[in-house]
Amino acid sequence: MKEKLVLIGNGMAGMRTIDELLKRTSDKYDITVFGAEPHGNYNRIMLSPVLAGDKKLEDIIIHDLQWYQDNNINLYTGKTVTRIDQDKQRVITEEGIETDYDRLILATGSLPVMLDIPGKNLEGVISFRAMNDVQMMIETAKKYKNAVIIGAGLLGLEAAHGLLLQGMNVTVVHRNNTLMSQQLDQTSADMMRAELEQTGMYFLMNRNTEALLGEERVEKVRFTDGSEIDADLVVMAIGVRPNIQLAQQSGIQCDRGILVNDVLQTATPNIYAVGECVQHRDKTFGLVAPLFEQAKVCADHLATGKAPRYVSGATATKLKVTGINLFSAGDYKGGEGTESIIFKDPARHIYKKLVLKDNRIVGIILYGDTLDGNWYFSLLTEQQDISPYRDSIIFGRHHIAELQDTHS
Repeated sequence: MKEKLVLIGNGMAGMRTIDELLKRTSDKYDITVFGAEPHGNYNRIMLSPVLAGDKKLEDIIIHDLQWYQDNNINLYTGKTVTRIDQDKQRVITEEGIETDYDRLILATGSLPVMLDIPGKNLEGVISFRAMNDVQMMIETAKKYKNAVIIGAGLLGLEAAHGLLLQGMNVTVVHRNNTLMSQQLDQTSADMMRAELEQTGMYFLMNRNTEALLGEERVEKVRFTDGSEIDADLVVMAIGVRPNIQLAQQSGIQCDRGILVNDVLQTATPNIYAVGECVQHRDKTFGLVAPLFEQAKVCADHLATGKAPRYVSGATATKLKVTGINLFSAGDYKGGEGTESIIFKDPARHIYKKLVLKDNRIVGIILYGDTLDGNWYFSLLTEQQDISPYRDSIIFGRHHIAELQDTHS
């Protein structure tokens, strides 16, 4: 008899876990997947190119509906699980569909944070999280002119870039003075802002939004200083938080995320959780690399009952705004006991910063020239002593190789 495995969440982390499981064993489980969206599993990272017009929805589907059939997976699309009955080991959807499980994976992802302000429910106020958000932006751009993006992080800038390409006037509003303050220092943020302004993007820095104004559809954004700007579309991109509502209601232990151990089990051993909904050793996750690592560990454990422990390491950020190259990782601000090596060439829009502690790289910002990003990142993750080539490391791997050739 096969065991029954149920996955709640048809997104990248959950489905990567199923992929990894099928590589290890194809006949241990009867698999059922519940997804709230009406599609097969798609690559959420590629929503930006869809908005920019470079790709279509079908280009970013990872598993089409046929794939689920071919792998004997029972898929429910457009269905939201609202209850987990732990005693009976059963999940129940909004419509009353009931499915039993022996093992359950929660991959409920994260929810966009929306400002709790007057006007937040007006038509034209959205987040940038799912395919229907992108479709709404593309449709809006055909009829309306003024887009306001609240939040100048990675997603906010990608939304702004896409809407600019869709022909809208785009204003990015940010509460402090540093674009992408999770990844950039002030110097690199200022360089990026100057380049983005040349593309036609407009920025309002150090502004806090007080209210969204309009009758049925949003018409204006008002700030705490009393100023107002026109807006036909408002995209809130101020962060995400783990989607733990179902887990909490079902009595599964949560803090900021669903609490998991080193093999991605929750406090209930036959219930696992992976992806942006989890909290592992006090960390929550927003980038795809750690999610795919979690998927491997979880699949190992589901396949064999044992697995290497999941360890969350450093992650790197790359920006997908056309024409701008950016790589950022680790402690790029540099705290106590650190020192920085900096190279700056404003004319070529290049800025490089390596943050060192005890002659080991702990943080990286590369702006304009990211060629050596992966090499620096491997030095960071392996904590290599860079003393032998400290004087020339900022010039990159190629330069050091040339120096070594000269001296040999």
